[in-house]
Amino acid sequence: MRKLEPEKIMEILKAKGVDVTVEQAASILEFLRKMANIVVTQYLKRAGSKE
Repeated sequence: MRKLEPEKIMEILKAKGVDVTVEQAASILEFLRKMANIVVTQYLKRAGSKE
């Protein structure tokens, strides 16, 4: 699995009618990665406590 790049985020958002700069796309990507890490961590904590 390859990492998403800010340029790809720009392309995805542009297709939905949202224009962002490379810097904004990088910030969005950083935020989404942090959120994903939090969600996975919380899931694993809950799954581990059910054993």
